[in-house]
Amino acid sequence: MTSSSQPYSLDDLLFLMARLRDPSSGCPWDIKQTYETIAPSTLEEAYEVVDAIERRDYPHLKEELGDLLFQAIFYSQIATEENIFSFADVINVLVAKLIRRHSHVFPDGNLYSDPDAPALSEDAVKRNWEAIKSEERKEKGKTGLLADVPVALPALTRALKLQKRAAQVGFDWPSIKGVVEKMQEELAELQAEIEADERTRIEAELGDVLFTCVNLARHLKVDPESALRQANNKFVRRFESMETIARQREVGLAKLDLDELDKLWKQAKETGQ
Repeated sequence: MTSSSQPYSLDDLLFLMARLRDPSSGCPWDIKQTYETIAPSTLEEAYEVVDAIERRDYPHLKEELGDLLFQAIFYSQIATEENIFSFADVINVLVAKLIRRHSHVFPDGNLYSDPDAPALSEDAVKRNWEAIKSEERKEKGKTGLLADVPVALPALTRALKLQKRAAQVGFDWPSIKGVVEKMQEELAELQAEIEADERTRIEAELGDVLFTCVNLARHLKVDPESALRQANNKFVRRFESMETIARQREVGLAKLDLDELDKLWKQAKETGQ
């Protein structure tokens, strides 16, 4: 098959991966990779997918989704070589899990059953989903409510998941007012440690402030990771605007004092950056 005849298929991708890992004729770089060496690339590819979505760059999203899919193919090829599992096993486990977790769509557990189940509300679907996941945790011997929240998640994302899980049993602020008051309390405690110059305590209190920020975002129904990415992007735009203004004035930012830099920052904000 060639790219000029018909589109490549999933089978072609699996064949390509096996060729890349072939000990005698494959790619030296691909051959030496392991689960651990690929993991950082997997995180990077996932973030690039999110970046393409947030920029609404949908043509580029197609490419980024392919890169992310390749990560799953890569892990599966290594597992196949080690006789642990295959890509077909990955698909089988995924489909079975999704059927099980969507009993309102597949009431008899049959993928191809007639869709005659009554429609459920979104809240009811979420309750069912969490109940099913709770049963799955028990089957895996993870009885704690927080037991299967991955440690490797980005800290903001993990904080959000931990808080959502705790809220399922009522351990939550009843209103935003309580979260704001907690934020003020944590900021005061941080300020006290800063004044005392207690370095280890400063880090601990700053962590509490950030954790409370996530809690506030959750109550405001704002994704903290997304909010921080937007803030990062806004900072980059404004800083680059400052650099542009400085170049137009033929002066380097490093030669300006803080007051002059602040004026440039305000000017960048006024331009809508």
